[in-house]
Amino acid sequence: MTSQNTDVLWFEDLDSEDVPRVGGKNASLGEMIQNLKAQGIAVPDGFATTAEAFRRFVTENDLDDYIADEIDRLHRDDSSLREVGRNIRRAILHGGFSETTREAIEDAYEELSHRYNTNAADVAVRSSATAEDLPDASFAGQQETYLNVHGTGPLLDACRRCFASLFTDRAISYREQKDFDHLEIALSVGVQKMVRSDIAGAGVAFTIDTETGFPDVVVINAAWGLGETVVQGSVSPDEYTVFKPLLDDESNRPIIGTRIGQKQRKMIYAGGTRATETVDTSDEERRSAVLDDDQIIELARWCRDIERHYDRPMDIEWALDGETGEMFIVQARPETVHSQKLGATLKTFQLTEKGERIVEGTSIGSAIAAGPACQLDSPEEAEQFVDGAILVTEVTHPDWVPIMKRASGIVTELGGRTSHAAIVSRELGIPAIVGARGATATIDDRQPITLSCAEGDRGYIYDGELDFEVDEIDVDDLPDTATRVMMNIASPAAAFRWWKLPLDGIGLARMEFIIENHIKIHPMALVDIDRVDDAEDRGKIKSLTAGCDDRRDYFVDRLARGIGHIAAAGWPNPVIVRTSDFKTNEYADLIGGTAFEPEEDNPMLGLRGASRYYSDLYREGFALECRALKKVRDEMGFSNVVIMIPFCRTLEEADRVLDVMADHGLKRGEKGLKVYVMCEVPSNVTLADGFADRFDGFSIGSNDLTQLVLGVDRDSALLAELFDERNEAVTRTIRQVIETAHEHDTPVGLCGQAPSDHPEFAAFLVDAGIDSISVNPDSVADVRRVIADAEG
Repeated sequence: MTSQNTDVLWFEDLDSEDVPRVGGKNASLGEMIQNLKAQGIAVPDGFATTAEAFRRFVTENDLDDYIADEIDRLHRDDSSLREVGRNIRRAILHGGFSETTREAIEDAYEELSHRYNTNAADVAVRSSATAEDLPDASFAGQQETYLNVHGTGPLLDACRRCFASLFTDRAISYREQKDFDHLEIALSVGVQKMVRSDIAGAGVAFTIDTETGFPDVVVINAAWGLGETVVQGSVSPDEYTVFKPLLDDESNRPIIGTRIGQKQRKMIYAGGTRATETVDTSDEERRSAVLDDDQIIELARWCRDIERHYDRPMDIEWALDGETGEMFIVQARPETVHSQKLGATLKTFQLTEKGERIVEGTSIGSAIAAGPACQLDSPEEAEQFVDGAILVTEVTHPDWVPIMKRASGIVTELGGRTSHAAIVSRELGIPAIVGARGATATIDDRQPITLSCAEGDRGYIYDGELDFEVDEIDVDDLPDTATRVMMNIASPAAAFRWWKLPLDGIGLARMEFIIENHIKIHPMALVDIDRVDDAEDRGKIKSLTAGCDDRRDYFVDRLARGIGHIAAAGWPNPVIVRTSDFKTNEYADLIGGTAFEPEEDNPMLGLRGASRYYSDLYREGFALECRALKKVRDEMGFSNVVIMIPFCRTLEEADRVLDVMADHGLKRGEKGLKVYVMCEVPSNVTLADGFADRFDGFSIGSNDLTQLVLGVDRDSALLAELFDERNEAVTRTIRQVIETAHEHDTPVGLCGQAPSDHPEFAAFLVDAGIDSISVNPDSVADVRRVIADAEG
């Protein structure tokens, strides 16, 4: 900590112990310059006015008693928050700097300009309160920032306005809530060289998943232009997700999620008397990603290093210089929501009733709320709001907070994960959906709706008030078991919700969900679009793949990132990914699918699973699946991914599929690759010794195996009472395959719903010597308890 006692201190002379002198924001900038610059993390140079300078300003302008009197008026309810805040800010703005402070700021600005070889550097002027950016109180967004400030006169004016912003309405309210003494807190002003992100992009990054608390990712939000649009929540930004544990290997590129936001506007430098202006983005900018993969990885590594240095999850602001192409970190503060949620309790929400989806956006939190919508245009309409209603509006700002506290949920047309609505909803512990395009036009005032953030990173508004369940699991109370308990997962977006559960891996990751919901196009239509006769389908394909030099890359990249997302949730335990197991009628439902799929009388027993992979009808489509799996393992670094082949009827078929995989760089045994086979056809049991020679493990698919052993259509309501995995014919078959596999030192698991529905079936599996049981996430706790009882 520096021992100087001046009105201005350079960032390079500051560290984290200087919070009382320059506030959390400026102290953090100095800490990074001193300790992380050598690691290649770039932070723009600058200086800070001290808390001492602020207090001198207040005293010399006779403001101490005035501020105290105004706060007392607020406490006595003699004046409103809005009036008190306005009065204090006006008084500060009429104040003047002492000669000492003014000269210190002017001299430092002249030196900063000299360092950047210019007469008047363009600078960002940021507020940094001495009680800001603490591990348990962020105060984020409560004080002002002024961008593209030129010259000593405008700089001094911006400093004065920063002083005044210590008393914004939201800052006063937040300090009241946190029981901070208003007169004990001072404000430092950070003056930092601008990064020319106005001609590139900027945004924020978190070193934790802000919705689930999953600690192993960096989540980056990005928009064109200056970063204020992201911070303010006035745009729907891009979002990139990177898995941190694999970043230590420089060869890995573990980008597990990329979503292109609308980025409707951007803030840029303005001419004349205005420093900045906000303009509409072009169609090309809205379609394009702000950062490329190299930049995403570089930024993610910087964020990881910053987190390691501070030893806590961090909220980081970054900017890309459009003139030099260099990346910069412009702020870093502790994340203060999920990092404060200690303990091992997992609270889950689940809809128990279906409804019509009418709007969707980015989910904030993981809860569900149901009630009447209350659509407001302005916080001035507060008297119209009904307590417990769901607030629907275009965008929120600090004046909305009193209304937001009365809401059971929030929906905004604009914004991303760092918008005002997102930040406040997390603090309040209520669900929100931001970036919900069309919400104000689609949802009627007083319309009964259900807001669901319990289905992953996309939040959905349903028509009507739907029933839902809330469950709370104390993870510490779940017993240990010798039998491995694993989880079935389909949606990548939902995978992180369950990270606190004690799991031994993911026993079944279904590729079909990713293809159907995130890719939507039949893979063969991407291989040969000329065979797609339907004009509407051709148009959809061209629209979805716009910007791809090769349409096949669209399939490979999206599938790889979806699989990577699931693999991250299971890391470092095995994640068993089943190659696609659509039936021909289901493949035909994909965009362009009818051009490539034959009509079958019984698709359940037709061209599905292994038989497709070497067929001329789908061989090139399977090649894309192999490319995606190879990318997940070799490029992204998820060596925990195990590949599983479904519905493999014969040993000859097994050999053909393994050969096709090897031709595409997925050879069993190379680079630790394991390949499992689904045991769901009676021939898998009869020839279990031969399959054990060819595969590294079995996973029993109890639904199909029961269907084929008993000769019962599993989808037939007329035969429902005959479809029972507990039937002796099925249990004998399962016991037989377990015994044969173990004779060949091959592990056997089961993935299905039966152990969840029938505790006695789970007990049978334990008695039969099953190695693992994989069930749906909401059944993990109950099944673990049943298994522990069965193991005695």
